[in-house]
Formats: sequence, C-alpha cells, structure tokens
Amino acid sequence: MTSSALAEFSLPRVYRVNGAGPVRWIASHALRYWPLLIIMLIGAYGNGALAGIVPALVGQAFDDMLASPPRLEVLLPTALWIAGSQLLRAVLQFGRNFGAELIAQRLERDIRDELYLALLGKSMTFHNLQPVGDTMARATNDVREINLMFSPGLNLVVGSFFFLIVPLINGPRLHPSLVLVPVLFLVAYFVALRHYLRALSPVTDAARATFGKMNAHLAETLDGVETVKSAAQERSEIERFVTHARQVRDAFIRQGDLEARFVPMLLLGVTYAAGLFHALWLYRAGALSVGDVVAYFGLLRLLEFPTFASTFAYSQISLGLSSARRILDLIHRQNDLDQNVSGYDGEMKGAVEFREVCFNYPTAQGPKRVLEGITFTVRPGQTVAIVGQTGAGKTTLVKLINRIYDASSGSVKVDGVDVRDWNLAALRRQVSMIEQDIFLFSRTIAENIAFGRPDASREEIEAAARAAQAHEFIMELEHGYDTVIGERGVTLSGGQRQRIALARAFLTDPRILILDDSTSAIDSATEDRIQRAIAAAAKGRTTFIITHRLSQIRWADLIVVLGKGRVVAIGAHDELMKASEAYARLFRE
Repeated sequence: MTSSALAEFSLPRVYRVNGAGPVRWIASHALRYWPLLIIMLIGAYGNGALAGIVPALVGQAFDDMLASPPRLEVLLPTALWIAGSQLLRAVLQFGRNFGAELIAQRLERDIRDELYLALLGKSMTFHNLQPVGDTMARATNDVREINLMFSPGLNLVVGSFFFLIVPLINGPRLHPSLVLVPVLFLVAYFVALRHYLRALSPVTDAARATFGKMNAHLAETLDGVETVKSAAQERSEIERFVTHARQVRDAFIRQGDLEARFVPMLLLGVTYAAGLFHALWLYRAGALSVGDVVAYFGLLRLLEFPTFASTFAYSQISLGLSSARRILDLIHRQNDLDQNVSGYDGEMKGAVEFREVCFNYPTAQGPKRVLEGITFTVRPGQTVAIVGQTGAGKTTLVKLINRIYDASSGSVKVDGVDVRDWNLAALRRQVSMIEQDIFLFSRTIAENIAFGRPDASREEIEAAARAAQAHEFIMELEHGYDTVIGERGVTLSGGQRQRIALARAFLTDPRILILDDSTSAIDSATEDRIQRAIAAAAKGRTTFIITHRLSQIRWADLIVVLGKGRVVAIGAHDELMKASEAYARLFRE
C-alpha cells in the first residue's frame, strides 16, 4: 500500500492503490479481486437476461390458451422452461451476491489495514490535533460504510442495470415501436438520478461529519468521565451529547426526505400507463397479439426492481463515497516527520546538542511559539536536569530528541548527526522516554514491560522489574507477571504504573534515557530505592530528568533552567543557586 503522505516508519508494500480520489481508491482496491468481479458481472447479466425470459414464455402461454383450439399440450413444456430458467437464474444470482459480498468483506479488511498503518505512521502533531473519537468513527463506522457501499449498494446497482436493458432488447422483438417507452423512461430516469445524486452527496457528507463530531464528544467525555463526575457536570454533558445526537438525526432526516422525493418512482407509474396504452393501441391495430401485450407489460415490470432498489442503493453508495473521502483525508493528511530509511543508523554514544532551536506548536488559531533560541551541549553519559515553571517547554524540549516533534528552526544533533538525518527507527530504538502520564496496555504485566522488546525472556523481564523496584508488588498480584491489567493500567496505582514504565525503559537498555517527572506518584521510601536504581542505570548512558524534586536535581551533571521557552541559566546546582535568581526561586517556592 502506498500513500502520498510521509510515514514515520516503513509500511508493508504489499500492493499499490490509487488514492487520487474516492472512486479510484475504492476501484484500485476492488480490482485486486477481479475474478470475483467477473463472477459478479456474469451473475448480474445472467440474472437480468433470464428474468426477461419469463414474460416472453408467459405471453406465449396466453396465445396458446387463446388459440382455437387451445394448444394445452405445450403448457407443460413452457412451465418446465420457466422453472428451469429460474433455477439457473437463482444460481447466477447467488454467484452475483456471493462475489459482491466477498469483495465487500475483503475491501473492509484491506481498507481498515491501510488506515491503521497510516495512523501509526502519523506524527504526534497529527494525533494531538485530530480528535480520537472522530478518528475512531472513521476507522470503524466509515470503513463499514464502504463495505455496505459495495454490498448491497453496488451489487444492487450492477444487478439492476441489466434489468433496465432487457426491455430495450426484448421489446422491439415484439414490435419495433415498443422500444419508445423504455427509451424515454431511461432518459428521464438517468436525468432524475443525476440531480438526485448531486443533491444527495452534500447530505451524506453532512451525515458522516456529524456522526464523527458526536463520536468525538462521546470519546472525550468517557475519557474524562472522572472529571465530569467530580465537577457534577453529568447533566450539562448529557445536554451537549443530545445536541450532537440531534444534529446526526437531522442529517439523516434530510437524507430520508430526499429519498422520499425520488422522482423515478413517479416515472415508473407513468411508464406503466404509457407502455400499456401503446401496447393496447398496437393490439387494436392488429400488430400485436394478447400474448404480446402480456409479454410487453411483463418486460416493463422488470423496471420496478432497479427503480425501487436505486433509492436505497445509491444512498448507500453516496454514504460510502462520503466515508471514503473522510478516510482518505486521514491517510493523506500531511505528516511532519518521515522515516528517512536511508538515514544514519549507527550505534549511539549519547552526545546531544541543541543549536538555536525554536519550536512552534500548531494550533487551530495558528502556530504558537513554545521554544526559542535553545542552545546547549550534553556529553555522552552526562545526567541533565531540565527545570522550570509549568509551561516553560520542558517536555517539548526533550521530545525533540527522539523526534516526537521536529524543531521549527535550528538543529538538534545526536552524536553530531542532525536527528532529521537519523533513521527514525534507529533513533527511537536507542532513546527511551518515560512520561508522567504513563500509558499501559490492557495486557499482562510481562507484556507491558517487554513492549519495547517483545523477544525478551522472562528472566530479563523480572530483572528489569527488580531494578525498577516493581518485582515485589507484581508478585503480590493474583497471577504475578501474567496479571492482565485494565485499559491504561487503571487497576494499578500511579506509583505502580510508573515503576512498570521504568522497568520497560530499563529492559530496552537505551543510550539516552528521558524521565519526565517519572517518580511523581511514588512514595518517599520507594523513590529512594528507585533513585539508586536510576543512578545505576544512568551510568554509561545520557539521562535527561524533568523534575521539581531537589533530591533528583542535586546529582545532575548539568542543570538547564527554562523560562518562557528560553534557556534562563545553565550549570551545576551549587553555582546556579548563587548565580541564578530564577533557579533559586524554584526552590524557595
């Protein structure tokens, strides 16, 4: 799969798709299963052609019964022909439905895979700005709509198309002028359908957009349900959700109203009347028999299926195309970072240099300057403490090292190589970061510790847990290391989550270790043991520590004081206490 957007890591290149537009994109996916498409088309053609045999045979039976004397002996063969043709038609219809459904299911699987891989390849800037609920709506409901677009949507359209053609082919066989009414119907049908689809497209776009907006609000509220409850804001959030739900309802009502005014339904009734009048006029002129009139009206009745089916089918196709546009919007949303597969991928020593680094955080109101003119150098193996008031840019600063974000200007170098010139996978493999907001997966504790090294042995996992002072509390759990923790680790305390995160970092043995206030939820006794473990782990590797605790700052080789996105002071603890008022103020406060 390929995409015009840059990806943070190499995606599997199994096949190529055309993402120039929703129709081409879906077609490029579907054409991979061309044998099933052929089965579907053959089934649709056979179904329509054999449906046209029944009116002709029924008309012939009328003429045989009205003959003088009646030719009753041919009625049984005629009935057998009808039964046989319809049995064959059923087989072909099954083939059409089977082929369409199988393609639809495979399309859903392939598109879901493509979207998932694209989302994993997006930068954190993208994920910070894109609402999770809306992303989930696109990854689940919108992908499902593409499935339904193909089956039953496109399946009904393809199948009904041949029903539209049969009266054009078989009608003139009864009398050349009988092609007139079907032709006029088709012209009016496609003109009305064109206007219908033009009016339907913005309505279905709005329906999918409002659904995504509602889903985004739902995900946000559930994620912050503790805050909602603690502030007793359940009623206001319910009212807000009801407002979004009402918008979704209104969008689908507009779609239903448009479907209810589907003009071809009226055209079908007019066609029946005009076709019957024309056939009876020819009968009175002696140009048609009673059986021919019956056969012709039976052919006109074949128009009923495509007319009724198109109301639902084209709405489903329009919803599918709207969903495809929303999915392609995510896939093609430009990334700020790229994998740089051919970049430097050597063993890291741990030297870090910031040179006139500035960073602008993108917001809906425009770029917001977070860091400006950051310059300092860290030697391999040094421990660096980053301190400053809340909002000074400390976390953003360290995230420039492993390219969670990219500097807006200036350069960040690791071992003298600009991080943009590093192979991204090689860079991140050797940089480990533990944030204050620890994220754990709903898996076993062992799997969470080994997340960065899935091939680690149980002995290595336990050794890392011991180093992080986590082994004791893990063994007290019912299933030890095989205990499955809840989503985001909600079944564990904050200190337990942080110790598991430390164990995860120790297991990967990074050359650069970043600790973003990673002991804030740990009691003093445990902190003392972890500090010794961190001090031992920091030997031989570069360590960045973001903290407000003086006990952690004192033993740093280098302290960088940030203030409003700038370096206010830099040096060791003792000299900064004397020379930097900003640094001293942090401890007085």
